[in-house]
Amino acid sequence: MSELFDAVDALVASRSPLPPPAERKRLRAAHGLTIDEVATALKVRRATVSGWESGKTEPRPPEREAYARLLRQLAELYPALVETAAPTPDAAVPATFTAVPAPAEAPTLSTGPAPEAVAMTSTENTQTPSPAPAAAPAAETRPAPAARTSSTSRRPAAKKAAPANTPAGGTDPRFENGPLAVLDVEDGKVLAYCTGGLVLDVPAKSLPSLVDWTLKQAKLGQPKLVGPGKDADPLIVLTEAALERYGLPAKLTDEERLAGRLPEGHKVAKQLARAEWKLTKRGLGPWARIYRPAQGTERACVQLCIPSWDALDTRHWNDAAQLPPAELARLLGTYAARVITPRGSTAVTGLELMTAFHPATRASEPDAVGRRHSEHNPGGLGTDPVDCAPCEAPDGHPLLADLPRFHQRTPAEMLMEEAYDWARPLTDDECLRRNLVGIDVNMAFAAGANGLVVGLGAPTHVKAPVFDPKLPGSWLVDLSHVDLSRVKSGKEWVRLNGDLLPSPFTPKGNQPEGPAWYATPTVAYAVELGYDVAPIEAYVRYENGRYLDAWYGRLRDAYLATMADLGVGADLAPQEFLAAMNGYRDRDPEMAIVVSAVKATVKGGIGKLRERPRGEGWKSGQPWRALSRPTWRPDIRAAVISRTRINMHRKILKHAAFTGQYPVAILSDCALYAVDGTSPLDFLPYREGKPLPGGWKLGVNPGLVKHEGTQTVLWGEGVREQHGGDLNLARYIKDGNITHTDGEE
Repeated sequence: MSELFDAVDALVASRSPLPPPAERKRLRAAHGLTIDEVATALKVRRATVSGWESGKTEPRPPEREAYARLLRQLAELYPALVETAAPTPDAAVPATFTAVPAPAEAPTLSTGPAPEAVAMTSTENTQTPSPAPAAAPAAETRPAPAARTSSTSRRPAAKKAAPANTPAGGTDPRFENGPLAVLDVEDGKVLAYCTGGLVLDVPAKSLPSLVDWTLKQAKLGQPKLVGPGKDADPLIVLTEAALERYGLPAKLTDEERLAGRLPEGHKVAKQLARAEWKLTKRGLGPWARIYRPAQGTERACVQLCIPSWDALDTRHWNDAAQLPPAELARLLGTYAARVITPRGSTAVTGLELMTAFHPATRASEPDAVGRRHSEHNPGGLGTDPVDCAPCEAPDGHPLLADLPRFHQRTPAEMLMEEAYDWARPLTDDECLRRNLVGIDVNMAFAAGANGLVVGLGAPTHVKAPVFDPKLPGSWLVDLSHVDLSRVKSGKEWVRLNGDLLPSPFTPKGNQPEGPAWYATPTVAYAVELGYDVAPIEAYVRYENGRYLDAWYGRLRDAYLATMADLGVGADLAPQEFLAAMNGYRDRDPEMAIVVSAVKATVKGGIGKLRERPRGEGWKSGQPWRALSRPTWRPDIRAAVISRTRINMHRKILKHAAFTGQYPVAILSDCALYAVDGTSPLDFLPYREGKPLPGGWKLGVNPGLVKHEGTQTVLWGEGVREQHGGDLNLARYIKDGNITHTDGEE
């Protein structure tokens, strides 16, 4: 009889009920678990768990019962407030993107013909994921004109309604009008242009009353990304006309721009103070946060963005500040839906996105009387900053206060993990080639962050350690013995022309001359090339994890979705990809700006991990403001840059070993080759449509490459002769303009 019972139990277990794929992913993320952690616990491969979360496969016994048990326990801790949205694929290349309905197809907010402006008066407390990204560019449409009624304010359709592929507001009733609004004044009335083409009448007559209206009636904001996180505060963008209406200057004076804010005694700042609203240390500047101290779990905070005060840096947002209100709402709304509501510069937003996925604290289990308390959130950086290792500290750091003045630290004293800036003279054979062709790695630093294990806590100093490639840290080790003319590729030794290759261990590509500090990925690469390493000392971090995985996934998906809007899909063949990239920015200039902003969020977020002093009356040896942040982590920045540089060098070696071709210049994520053709397809070794394994591959995904530019060899030699032989031609390959200084598109 017991055998029959066991058989029945096994039969029931084989059909253990499971939540939808999207809910599986939500529950895992809410508890701060990575796919690898779940896979290890269930003794399956990472790809297996990824397939379960994407809905591509379903678990089978005996793993199904254990997986169902895990999800049931997580569901008790993190109950879903509403039905979850469609899942985001965990694979590197999403198969499809779900399109957002055009405003005309969205549910109407009241009876009547296609309302374009509706006054909102109530708020609720339900949560939902942000809308899915759009699949492809859509033609601009305008809602039909709506008549005015006594209870609702309407605007004619001719007033620049947003295009149809603008992300609509989420289904969370609290934030049903989207994450943000752009305020403008027309015919004497203040209008709030929201995402999805919605326009609201704004009754507020002053800035304090505008903050009240935003929090109580506007229904703006964005749900949190993970369970322990916080909902994004509503963002209000003020045009010059709106600034004038609320008593603010259209432009800052030179003195105010230098200070980054209006004086504390400005009349509007006094209005806020009288209404008991507070400003952060930023003050009333381009990105102002207006708040009242939180009461329990209720936040009362509104973010202001003022484009005419240079809130939208033209290096990253191009001419977004000059767009009409509806189009600016569409652009910023797309970025908010796919990345996060902007909270400052792209660098600040990139850093905030890391924290949004890994908040410092979470709610504990109920105690004996049923109360929950704040506790450390596993996988986060905590609430308190940690000291870096002395070798990781930039010049001027308090840890270096005892160094002699003007002391120049050597590689044996300072961790110098930076991106490539290397060039060499052309060989005689290369001078006979016709062209220089540049290839650029897409989202190179994001790809370098993917799957990277980084330290989460303070470093531990170790003398004469045994190198562990899985342990993040900084290692003092001599790598000068690594000979690039003889390296290991898999299990075999390969002969190369080491004189034509940059060293993978230094940003300038020169061979190390003795012991130097390196991040873990750099030392691990020396071992991969077949050479022994013997660290002298190290600062290692035993508390570690894949802190940047979710951050990378969000930015990857945002980049791919927006490139798909521009007609560059993830599944294009190499020739089709090159054709699609030709002039892609002109297909939808606003979405092209979103692409630039996403890329700037990656680079800026990584750079912000080692933010330097920004004025503030700072003196060398004294602490500066950024050091008080838990997210001031130069070791994480160094590890990402190290991994990115090593990824690039690995592809260079694979390509050289197979083709005999060597780069003539490398700048950050751009590599330059001397070839006879004009296209990457003229020298990248594709066979039957398949790229060289481990080498360069054309495509839109992060880590793959695109065509950066082509110039003649004669141009290159002429430039080097005129401007000096050390000039890095990769910096100017895009358009040949020597005044051009940005090597990344």
